[in-house]
Amino acid sequence: MGKFGLFDLEKHFAFYGAYHRNRINIAIHMLFVWPIFFTALLLSYFTPPLFNLPHIHFSLFGNHFDLILNIGFLATVIYSLFYVCLDVRAGSLAALCCVICWVTSSFLASLLEFSIAWKVVLVAQLVCWTGQFIGHGVFEKRAPALLQNLLQAFIMAPFFVLLEAMQDLFGYEPYPGFCAIVEAKIDSEINEWKEEEKLIS
Repeated sequence: MGKFGLFDLEKHFAFYGAYHRNRINIAIHMLFVWPIFFTALLLSYFTPPLFNLPHIHFSLFGNHFDLILNIGFLATVIYSLFYVCLDVRAGSLAALCCVICWVTSSFLASLLEFSIAWKVVLVAQLVCWTGQFIGHGVFEKRAPALLQNLLQAFIMAPFFVLLEAMQDLFGYEPYPGFCAIVEAKIDSEINEWKEEEKLIS
């Protein structure tokens, strides 16, 4: 059953889908979206804890490091809860991915230290964002959705590429009829865009 407002998955996914029809562009996004999230968390490791919360001592691969309850942790919680609200099953998987990204990015940040970490993040972000703009400009031939909806670009994109992968690989639907409804809305969005382009030209 569909939800409304901020949690209207049909509306959000149709908006996303209207900007991502080309298979090469979709593949580029699947490759680059999660690394953007991961490296943003990696850099956030060096921000101070919220409200002086204590560090959590953690061990990974025999190495000890601290999980810091800072802005990266807060972002992980917000993303995770939002994804679960969009769809419990796919959202729970996306939330797990977010937590894994937070833990592993913290581990990597503790190994690299800030002097190296910021350079790694800068290169990764430049490569990933450039790849996505190329995907839109060369293959999709439509400006990226972030120019229309920043919320979609920065918060929903990781969930969308995961949901799309689940649909392609396993035929997953949040509920019966979801894909057909979204496809009809995508067609409507694209037709509106083409009409607007005709008027402009």
